Amino acid sequence: MKIILEMDKCIGCGFCEAVCPQYWELKGEKTTLKGSKKAGKNYELDVKEASCNEEAANGCPVQCIKVKK
Repeated sequence: MKIILEMDKCIGCGFCEAVCPQYWELKGEKTTLKGSKKAGKNYELDVKEASCNEEAANGCPVQCIKVKK
């Protein structure tokens, strides 16, 4: 399973950090996906379970978080 952050779309609202702080952290005006690696314009993290990332993705107002199964 892969978590993808489309950094260009992120507006730094902090929703992802509020619902899933073990994976997300607001730094400055953007959020970061902890432990992720840059993949082109995006950041990606391989995980075994989606955990709270699905809630973060569903609640993101600009839909910059993707959960690929």
